[in-house]
Amino acid sequence: MRRSALNFYKSSYSAHDINCVEVAPVPRNFRKSSYSGQGVNCVEVGDLPDGAAIRDSKHPDAGYLPFAATEWATFLRAAQL
Repeated sequence: MRRSALNFYKSSYSAHDINCVEVAPVPRNFRKSSYSGQGVNCVEVGDLPDGAAIRDSKHPDAGYLPFAATEWATFLRAAQL
């Protein structure tokens, strides 16, 4: 994944050293993917500034997988086959 898919910034909990922790905002607008079936368990997708993120609806707190815009477009083309 290219770094530009998320807007990272230095955490306020990091020291003033060169080596620090960076964080990025989590998408808050996850919705059921149109590629999911009609069941309760589905894939959810959320918008990112330069791409998209997916997560499992059964485990939304387990994290998400971010994709840069070009990677997301490639994934969608492959899913339509």
